[in-house]
This record gives sequence, structure tokens and C-alpha cells, in this order.
Amino acid sequence: MKSKAWTEKFMQGVFFVAACASVLAVALICVFLFANGIPAMSEIGFVKFITGEIWRPNSEQFGILPMIVGSLYVTAGAIIFGVPIGILTSVFMAMYCPKQIYKPLKAATELLAGIPSVIYGFFGLVVVVPLIRQFGTMLYRAGLVDNPGNGNSILTASLILGMMILPTIIGTTESAMRAVPAHYYEGSLALGATKERSIFRVIIPAAKSGVIAGIVLGIGRAIGETMAVIMIVGNQARLTGSILQGIRTLTGNIVIEMGYATGLHREALIATGVVLFVFILIINFSVALLKRGADHE
Repeated sequence: MKSKAWTEKFMQGVFFVAACASVLAVALICVFLFANGIPAMSEIGFVKFITGEIWRPNSEQFGILPMIVGSLYVTAGAIIFGVPIGILTSVFMAMYCPKQIYKPLKAATELLAGIPSVIYGFFGLVVVVPLIRQFGTMLYRAGLVDNPGNGNSILTASLILGMMILPTIIGTTESAMRAVPAHYYEGSLALGATKERSIFRVIIPAAKSGVIAGIVLGIGRAIGETMAVIMIVGNQARLTGSILQGIRTLTGNIVIEMGYATGLHREALIATGVVLFVFILIINFSVALLKRGADHE
């Protein structure tokens, strides 16, 4: 009995140390970012830093509005492309998929999550960029756009990011749908509703917390993606209203310039990381609220 009690206390201590290590890691990241980023924001001017449209480190002009808008553009595009496909794939896997193909399909969707982002970037660079370039040229010849672009664009990045967030949305949504009690679906069918109507009017609304959580997690993946994006988005720090033009994201701005940045330039890049970190915190807080709402339902 004493040996068992000692083992339990020892394991409790191990778990406590692991939990403290996780909290400490987050605390150290926060301290590093805010300790180095806040002074830069103060020196540049917070409003000027956030709303400035010009990023020219050589002239000490540090405006990150083009990068904020660029990140929002590609994230919104990823949601437009990825969310419908992810939800419909989840519906098929949970409600329609034959047993003999479920395991290969499940493995394929999980494999998407394991592919390195640089591979997605190579795929976009070799396959998607030429297609978007041809699409832009076709629109330009038809007189629908003023500039066809070179394929490295918001549209290209949105397509690739939409592909990258699929595993998150599919896995979370499918699990949420399978957690809905079977009598919800059976009761809807018994009342005369079709299978499709039962799914979209009963099952999905009942699983809405899980579905929305999957979407929010996908947004977090999209807004924080770096390597694949900088390979295909053009990396031009500017404001544009055309999805065929290149832009620069917050993560791309940090990765591209951090290697040679010094002084205020380096601190401004760290301050950019603070803005990105705040965005991620907002997303995680939203997920926590969704989970709390699901627990109370």
C-alpha cells in the first residue's frame, strides 16, 4: 500500500511539473514578445504602426496595415474555399460513406494534416500558380481585369490554405456530428423529413458548437501559416483590391526580414509578432467560449 501511495504521489508530481512547463513556456513567449514589441510600438506610435500603409525599414517607416489586410484576405479566402468542402466531406463520412472506403478516406484526410507546409508551397508554386496565371490572362483578355498578375496572388494562397485547413475542419465536424444522439436523426426521419433535410436541419444544428470550433481552429491555422504562403503569395507589402495581385502577410513579413533586421527594424518585426499573437489569443478565446457554450447545452 505504501509503495502504491508513493507511486501515485510521484506520478502526481510528474504531471504537475509537465503542466508547469507548459504554462512556463507560454509565459516566456508572452514576456519575450511584449517586452520587445511594446517599446517599438511606443517609439513608432501605436496608431501609426497599426494603420500605416507604408513599410520601408530603410526610411524607418513601419506601417503594418497592408500585412494585416493581407492576412485577413488570405484567411477569408481559405474559409470560403475550405469550410464548405470540409463540412460536406464530414457529412459524407459521418452519414453516407460506405464502410469499405471509410478507412482509406479517413486516412487520406488525416494525411493532409501531416504533409509539411513547404510541400503545400511547392505544390502551389508548380501547379496552382501557373493555373491562376492562365486564369488571370484569360480575364485580362476578356477585359474583366486591368492586371492579370503573375499567379502569385491572394487567390493562389487562399486555395492552398483552404486545402491545408481541411483536416482540422473535417476531423472536428465529423466528431461533433457522430456525438449527436441517434434519436435526433431517427425522430426527424419518423416525422417525414428526408435524409438530407434531417442532416442539415437537425444533425448539423445540434453539432453547431463542434462545427464552429473546427472552423475557428481552421482560421487559426490559416492566419498563422508561413512557409507555404510566402512561396505563393507574392510578398508585396501593399494594399490591393484584386485577388489576382500579390500581398504580404504578417507571418511572411517576419520570416522574410528577420534574418537581417537590426535595431528598430528588428523590434518592429517583433511588434508585428505581438499583433499576430493577439489575433491567435482572440481565436483561442473564441474556441474556449464555444466549448463552454457546448458544455452548458
